[in-house]
Parts: sequence; structure tokens; C-alpha cells
Amino acid sequence: MDATVLDSGFAAGTKLLKKFVRFARGTDTLTVAEKVYSIAAFLGIVTTFLMVMSVQSVRLQTTYRHMHASSAEAAIGVGHINALIYAIVMESRGIYMSADRSAAKQFADGLLRRNRELAEAVNSMDKNVGDDDAELFASFRQRIMQFIDFRQELVRRGVEISPAAAREWGANDANRTVRSELNSDIEALERIYRQRASEADELANENHYAAAYLFALGLAALMLAAFNVVVMRSSVVGALSEITLATDRIAQGDVKSEVPHLGRHDEIGRLARAVQNFRDAVARIFELEELELGTAQARDAAMTERDQFNDKYQAKKWQLSAAINSMPQGLIMLDSKANVVAMNANYRKIYNLPDTIQAGSTLEEILQHRVKSGLFNGDVAKYVAGVLGRIARREPTAYEIALNDGRTIKIYERPMDGGGWVSVQEDVTEQRQRERILERMERFLATIIENVAEGIIAKDARNLRYVFVNKAAEKMIGMTRSELIGKTARELFSAEAAELIERRDQQLLAQKQQLEPIIDTIDNPARGRRVISARRVQIGGAGEESHMFVTMVEDRTEKMVAAA
Repeated sequence: MDATVLDSGFAAGTKLLKKFVRFARGTDTLTVAEKVYSIAAFLGIVTTFLMVMSVQSVRLQTTYRHMHASSAEAAIGVGHINALIYAIVMESRGIYMSADRSAAKQFADGLLRRNRELAEAVNSMDKNVGDDDAELFASFRQRIMQFIDFRQELVRRGVEISPAAAREWGANDANRTVRSELNSDIEALERIYRQRASEADELANENHYAAAYLFALGLAALMLAAFNVVVMRSSVVGALSEITLATDRIAQGDVKSEVPHLGRHDEIGRLARAVQNFRDAVARIFELEELELGTAQARDAAMTERDQFNDKYQAKKWQLSAAINSMPQGLIMLDSKANVVAMNANYRKIYNLPDTIQAGSTLEEILQHRVKSGLFNGDVAKYVAGVLGRIARREPTAYEIALNDGRTIKIYERPMDGGGWVSVQEDVTEQRQRERILERMERFLATIIENVAEGIIAKDARNLRYVFVNKAAEKMIGMTRSELIGKTARELFSAEAAELIERRDQQLLAQKQQLEPIIDTIDNPARGRRVISARRVQIGGAGEESHMFVTMVEDRTEKMVAAA
């Protein structure tokens, strides 16, 4: 029985191998399933090798990083320790050369700090000690401790006894012997760490080989994947896409198109033959319903196109009407012959136009109605000719007109593409009235401020520069307005007077308002020492352009002299 199973398995394998040989020669004898499973098997084998090599590469890389990092860190530590030993020796010489104990104290502090750093550096090297340098590092640590203790004693003698005692303690053969042995230990440790770095480099070289193997396996996997894409695209995806396109063409009514891949003997061939049967059935149905469907489709298409055109026209018309009627200004559009194309409700309201004047009316009809209602008293023909001239020249303009009922209308006229004209008109009566009232109020306030007996001074609170002084303030200060405007107190007065003025300004910032008068004595560069009474208020707030200090000043010098 086992022989029978073996024979059948061998026969199946031989048959599959023959299929692969014929496929390689260009004969498509494999089914889609056999193609997919074969490529998947090859990819699985390559992926297994790739995983094994990846694990090996990671192991080598981890070992290399650890050895390289530990050797580098240990070498840096040895260099740091050597530098600290040198620094401690230099601090020791400073103690030797000091004239007295106080002078030696600064070198002693530095030496003790370096001693602590040296001990910390030696302790930090423990994590990098391996089997190859454990014994040497132990003796090295012991000599470092001896070196530190020796220097501690040297500091004590230099600070508590004298620099000479420290020199006597330090300048001897025992100290030099310890230093020489430390140098020997450092050199030995450096040799060990160089050897570690060399071993790490050897591991890196091994990792290069592993990387090359990984690259080769990855390239093989990529080639298999590419081969899989090519095979699937040419044998499966491309064929399915072509059959799908054929199916779409049949669904769209093309029952005369050819169905590809009918001669294949795999699943694709069976699918193609099924699609061909479907095409033949659809063709028979289309033959029976062609005349009726053609007529119905033509009628429905015409009605749909008409409805769509009507919907678009109504939507555009509604959008234009809503846009111009939502404008706060009046709007009128004219064509090249001054006929009304469109106007909004606000334009009709400005001139009280009747419902009989609509799109299609002329500008002359609008003007005639305005003449009858008393809103136009010029020459209608001349006005229309002027508008037609501006339309022909495509000349934009802006102007204001005064209506007989007292309203003022601002008019902006602009040309439109195609020879038309658009005019936007706005009732600015209230705006002009407010401007006139504001202008009168400004003149009124300026007259009052200029003629009061009290000095009025205004400053910009942001930079403390003078922005206004009245006549009374000019007289009190003894300078003209042009000399004061744009300058600060420090540019005009003495340092003492300027400091007093700035202090009062800061008090005003803190208090918001200062309505009670404050009496100060100030050195005036033009009129000498003066006694003034000042009240201050703020206008606006911080961050505003209108933020100002206004000071009302009264010169009480003569009154004080008379009272004395």
C-alpha cells in the first residue's frame, strides 16, 4: 500500500513538473490555482531564509553595538580620568607656588572639586568593566583612591599649615611613583579598549556579510514578487480586466464585441465562455426590443434636456435677482442704448419708481418720471446723451447729486463687458449731515479750547509726546506750539522737571483720572521757576490710538507772590 501511495505521489509530481516545463516554454498549461500556489510556495521558502538571516544579523548587530558602545564609552572615561589627573596636578602646582595659605585656598577648592569628579568618573566606569580588564581596573581604582587621598592630605597641609608644607608633602618620589603607575594603568586600559574596538570591527565585518546575504535574499524575494505580479497580471488580472471590459460593453448594449480568452483551458477560459453565452442572450433580447426602446429613449432624452435647461435658467435668474435685491445700495444695469436690463428694489425706492417701469424701459422714461415727481430738474436729453457718451467711451465715473427733496445721492458708474453699463447709487444724506455736524462741533470745541484762560495740554499716552497745546498753554510754557508738538518732556525741560512730569503721568495711569488739582513747582526753561496747578484726565485706553492724557494747567506763581 505504501508503494502504491509513493507511486501515485511520484506520478503527480512528475505531471506537475512537466506542466511547469511546458509553461516555461510558453505553453499556458497551468491553472490559476497552480500558478498562485507555486509562487506562494517559493515566496514562503525565501521568506523563511530571510527571517533566519535577519535574526542572525540582528544578533550580530546588537553584539557589535554593545561592544562598540562599551569600548567607546570606556575610552572616553579613561581620557576624562587622564584629563582630571592632569588638572589635579596643575591645581597642586598652584598650591606649591602660592605665597600664603589664603592664596592657596582657591587652588585647594579647585583640587577638591576635581578629586570628587575623578572619583565619580572612576565609579561611572564600573558598568564597562569586563573579564579582560577587571583585575587591571581593580588595581587602577586602588591607585586612584591613593592618588585622591594623597591630594586630600596635600590640600589639608597647604590650607592648614602652609604652601611649603604642601610642597614638601607632594614633591617626593612616592608621589611620582603613584603618578607613573597610574599612567601605566591608563595605557594598559587604553590597549584593552582598543582591542575591544578591534573585535567590534570584526563583528561589523561579519555583519556586512550577513547584510549581503539579506540583500540577496531580499532581492530574490523582490524578484519572486515581481514575477508573481507579472504572472498574475498577464495570466489572471489582465485576462479578468479584458473579460470585465467585454462584460461592460455587453451591459452597455454592444452585443457584437468579441469575448477574449475563449481558447484557454483554465478557469479564465470557462469564465470567458460563460460571458459569451451571456452576450448571445442579451443580443437576442435587444433584437426584440430595439425599435420600442430607441423611440422611448429619444423622447425621454429630449424631455430631460429641456427640463435641465429650464431648471438652470430659473436658478440663474433667481440667483441674479436675489443678489441685486440684497444690496443695500440701488443698482441699475443699462445696455449700450441706455435701455434698462435690470434694477433692484432699492433703486426703485430711491426715486419712487412706479411698477410700470421695469426691465426693458429706457433711461429717458425714468428721468421723465423723476421730472414729474420733482426729483430731477435738468435737461433730460442732455443727461441721457452724457450717459451714452460715457457708455461708448467705457469711462467709469463717480459723483454726487442733490435731489429737490434735500437728499444727497452718491453715484458710481462702471462699464460692463458687451457694451453695457452698471450704476450703483447710495443715499448718503444722513452721512453728509453727520459730517457737517461733526465739522461744526470740531470748530466749536476748537474755539472754546483756544480761548479759555486755563492751559490745555494733550499727550499721546503711548509715547508721552505732546500732540496739542492751546494758546494759554503756549503763554504759560513760554514756547510756541511748533516747538512743543511731537516732543517729550525730557526734550523740553530740565531733568528734574521732566522727571516730575513723567511721575505725574504714571500716577494718572494708575488712578485713571485726576480731577483734584495738584500743585507743583517746575523750572521752566523760558520763564524760570513757576508754581502750577494741574488736573489730568485720560481719554481712551491702553492699546488704542486715541489713548491720550489731557492736562488742565493754571499758573499760580503771581498769586503765590501776591499772597506772600
